[in-house]
Order: sequence, then C-alpha cells, then structure tokens
Amino acid sequence: MITPEIGIAIVAPGGYAPDEAALARGIARLEAQGATVHNYYDPAHKFQRFGGTDAGRLAQLHAAASDPQVQVVMALRGSYGISRILPEIDFQLMADSGKLFVGYSDFTAFHMGLLAKTGRASFAGPMICDDFTRDETDAFTLDQLWSCLAGPTHTVTGTGQGNPVVSLEGTLWGGNLAMIVHLLGTPYFPRVDNGILFLEDVNEHPYRVERMLLQLLHAGVIERQQAIVLGDFSGYKLGPMENGYDFDAMLAYVRQRLPVPVLTGLEFGHIRRRVSLPFGGKAQLRSDASGAFSLQVGNYPTLGK
Repeated sequence: MITPEIGIAIVAPGGYAPDEAALARGIARLEAQGATVHNYYDPAHKFQRFGGTDAGRLAQLHAAASDPQVQVVMALRGSYGISRILPEIDFQLMADSGKLFVGYSDFTAFHMGLLAKTGRASFAGPMICDDFTRDETDAFTLDQLWSCLAGPTHTVTGTGQGNPVVSLEGTLWGGNLAMIVHLLGTPYFPRVDNGILFLEDVNEHPYRVERMLLQLLHAGVIERQQAIVLGDFSGYKLGPMENGYDFDAMLAYVRQRLPVPVLTGLEFGHIRRRVSLPFGGKAQLRSDASGAFSLQVGNYPTLGK
C-alpha cells in the first residue's frame, strides 16, 4: 500500500487504452491503494495507434514532470510510440523533476534515454494497462512495485536451469531486447560499463533473440557487462524447419558464444507475475550451484527521497 500524499500521474507516450471501462477500473484501484491519481491521458485524443498525437503525447510527459503534486509517473501501456518523440523529450526536465518514472516494453526507450542523457535511474515495472486494469490484479506484481519504489534497497530472486555460479556487482539496466537493439548507435543508448544487463521480449523467435544478442556482442556492448540475466521470452511459435533449434538450443549457443555469464529465471517480461527493477541502480548478483540467484539493488531514487 502507498500513502495518500503520493501523487501518481498517468501518461500515454505509446499506445492508447483499448478498454476505457477497464481504464476507469484501474484508476479506481490505484486510488483504493491510497494514491492521488493525475490522469494526463484523454481517450478522446487518441490518434491512430497512439495515445495522442506526437505533440500531445510529448506534452503529457512534460506536464506530468512539471506537476508538483506528482511523485510517480506511470506509463499507460507500451505498444509503440516513444521512438517518435525521443528527440523532443526534455530529459533534463525529467531528471530534475525528481519524479519516479515507471513502465516497461516500449517504455524501455525512455529508460535508456533518461540514463544516457542524465544518469538518472528509473523503474522497469507495471503499467496501467494491463497490470491495474485486468479483472484480477496480481498481488505479487503490485507488491513488487511499491516495495521497489519505497527502497532503500530492493531484492528479487529466481532460479534457472544451468545458471552459472557468480558473485558480482554492477549497474542494473536493460528491458525489452528489441527496443535496446533499436537504440544502438543513437544518443539514447547509455554507455554502461560493468553492467548487469536484464533482458526480455515477446513474440520474438529464438533465432531473432540470438541475432539481437549477437548484434549487441558485435557492437561491443556485451563485453562491457558483468552478466546477462534473461527474463521471459514467450509468445513465439516454432516452425517445422527448426530441426531441434528451440529456445534451449539458442540459450546453449549464446552461453558458449558470449564472453559473460548468462542467467535465466528472472520473472520479468510480458507476463502477469512480474518483478520491478530499478533501471540504473547499483546491483549485487549472487547465484549458487543450484541455479538459484538473488539480485539486490540499491543506490536509486525512492519515494520521499
């Protein structure tokens, strides 16, 4: 639960809400948990596949960042759209506002740009659609969010088959793999040395996941990391020509090919039950011979600080 003085702004830098009744239910749930909601998204202003025109979506972000009654800015949903407004986002305003920005999927581009331009941490976490709007919310997912935002540290755990034994520290960053690769070579791609890179994606065939990982390798990104932690990669369908090439085969190959340890089992991605992660926080990653790991993150902005 959160306290009533916490203001949460809703912005739609990507897609629009497909169900306006469900959106109202999501806002009511936020308010029931103690938040004061400031909704900058107007369904009447949706444009094509977006939550507004480019100018309108940009204005939502800037208005939320400038609102003194707001402490948390949460994305309505992902889909697509931030790439179109990246050059116009005033990232210094975002950082100087002190707001905690939350979202995932397409919102990965915002996390990347904010860290690249200002060094400010943000949060890979729930969005209004569908985490707050579905018929039954997932208590674990929402508890993760409030615990993470409260700080001062946040710990997530997981287990993955074949995980190597590691004990290391680094800057936690990552998110949607396609969005990360999309920003390679742009001013919105942060240079993170000694990082712990977490990744997820949906509807991406294993060969495309492999191809994107190799692109990060060939671009010199992976060699600067301490480790890669994989979240959920689902939604794809294998074809008859795979001949044994599935996600496990791809994973075995990249574990052999990449110069850093690759762990699996992170509950993050386009799934109902999901952890929240401070993008840009300082993390300690520990795993044992059983494949179990813990990821403890600190040194990131929190509510009230």
